[in-house]
Amino acid sequence: MKPIRLLKAAAGLLALSASAAFAQSKPAEPLLEFNYGLPAANHASVFVAQDLGLFEKVGLKPKFFFFQSGAPLLAGLKSESLDVVTAGLALAFAIGQNIPLKLMFWEANSAASEGLVVDPKSGLKSYRDLAKAKKIAAATGTCAQVSLYLMAKKAGIEYSKLDVVNLPAPLFRNAFMSGSIDAGVAWPPFSLQLQQEGYPVVSFDEEYTPPGGVCPGLTAARPAFLKQNPQIGVKLLQVEAMAREAIAKNPQVGIDAYVKRLQLSPAVAKATLERECCGRGIPSFAEQLDPSSPYSMTSKEGGLVAKLVLASEALHAAKAIAEPIPLAAIQEAVDPSHLREYMKTLGK
Repeated sequence: MKPIRLLKAAAGLLALSASAAFAQSKPAEPLLEFNYGLPAANHASVFVAQDLGLFEKVGLKPKFFFFQSGAPLLAGLKSESLDVVTAGLALAFAIGQNIPLKLMFWEANSAASEGLVVDPKSGLKSYRDLAKAKKIAAATGTCAQVSLYLMAKKAGIEYSKLDVVNLPAPLFRNAFMSGSIDAGVAWPPFSLQLQQEGYPVVSFDEEYTPPGGVCPGLTAARPAFLKQNPQIGVKLLQVEAMAREAIAKNPQVGIDAYVKRLQLSPAVAKATLERECCGRGIPSFAEQLDPSSPYSMTSKEGGLVAKLVLASEALHAAKAIAEPIPLAAIQEAVDPSHLREYMKTLGK
């Protein structure tokens, strides 16, 4: 090879080496940090994603804030100190209070394991016996109150005639033991925890609510945050998909996550996961995009919109809110665009 060719070849090799070295030394893109708010409840996919480092795998770094009730979570949204939230009907209250919010996808369907829990000495065998109950616990402004209202309506009982105690599900056990209540509507995991302790669930939501229930667990974000970070919706869906797949392959990761965070016994954690996991309580992404599905996020009148409208009407009838949430406000909040983009580019 002539000297000039040798020099050119050497220069080419040096350039390639420099390029490879630059690629290796190029710093990775920083993880997107954001504040993530959740009520202390049954968020299996989020918990498992935390444990398995799935958020970091897609370039996210959430800082988690857990709340004992919906009120402080709403305050966090209103003050813009929370960017992303996963919750139940608290998000409907946010819409009703004109807090800007976009509902992106279903994380759970708590209706699958919410139900009427009774003292076995009460003589109540199902929701049809509701008129026999002396005192019934149901936390005001929650899925439990909506369920109790619909239960009474289906049983032909006036809700106003029931003696309802405003009590959250975590406090039912002591209330049952003291004789303060003889029935209550509890959400998961407390419904199944009470059942393990001898207070049976005599009717689950599916018996007295429309298909799919009226207790959606949803992941949502502030519109301004979404505008600044347009890919976060798809990234959160990636995390959700990986977490669901991990639980389906090895349910023990979900059981362990519940035991660790909610201080449940392994038996209660397993029972909760079995009622909600893998096709039973968690709507598939395809179902959420199907306009005819009870979980649809694309229907303007049915699916999620219809559930939130019904919940709003029930809460108004039970005097938990002054006015039903306007249909237009609910329709505006439901945003399937991130789900569509995920299914188009990454969905299976």
